[in-house]
Amino acid sequence: MRFLFLRRALFVVTLSIAIVMPIRADDSYRVIHAYPHDSRAFTQGLIYLDGHLYESTGLKGQSSLRMENLETGMIEQYAPLPAQYFGEGVANWGSTLIQLTWQNGIAFVYDRFSFRVLRTFDYRGEGWGLTQDGKHLILSDGTSTLRFLDPATFREVRRMTVRWKGAPVAKLNELEYIRGEIYANIWYSDRIARISPATGNVLGWIDVSGLLSPHERTNPDAVLNGIAYDAQHDRLLVTGKLWPKIFEIKIVPAKPGR
Repeated sequence: MRFLFLRRALFVVTLSIAIVMPIRADDSYRVIHAYPHDSRAFTQGLIYLDGHLYESTGLKGQSSLRMENLETGMIEQYAPLPAQYFGEGVANWGSTLIQLTWQNGIAFVYDRFSFRVLRTFDYRGEGWGLTQDGKHLILSDGTSTLRFLDPATFREVRRMTVRWKGAPVAKLNELEYIRGEIYANIWYSDRIARISPATGNVLGWIDVSGLLSPHERTNPDAVLNGIAYDAQHDRLLVTGKLWPKIFEIKIVPAKPGR
């Protein structure tokens, strides 16, 4: 009888918790401003630094590193990758920019001001997204794994699996480190994951569906894939492959509910 009573009591308590703690929905967004963007750019990486937008673009024979004027969309500096390379994520480290390649296992290190190639690094597996947390470079490879690398040697320091409610989250793509969290595009998705760099757990999701109108998506590959953060002015910028616009958005927290 005591066991039956305790089991019923536990059921009531669990039911009460479920009632007072509803499931949180995805965060949404509000568009603050739209800026022009080269619709031919196959965006693979995006960062904002010292008043300039830096972008890495992909596709063999079309890959590049660019510095752009956010307000006008004009390309102010340009460095093409050799035709055999497919450009991927980009991150800054000190006075350098580091650009990944997709399947070549080579990262290019540029002088940020002249775009002169200083050296290269080798790494195993594919390169997708790249960001940094002030201590390490953080690399995604299209799986649920994030790798933390020594910026001086590109040696892997540690790795972690990104999970949502215990399940691995695959197709992690472009990355940005924002206020102690890793933001990650999910390939072919309109959702951005907010990830704990300590545990790999997804802390929440941002749903940016509807950001680009259907008639502006002229290619099936024109998917969300670009996150940049202007820390000085607390601006979040997002774009996608072959998108004609870069959007400054404000995150609108979800209201608790089912």
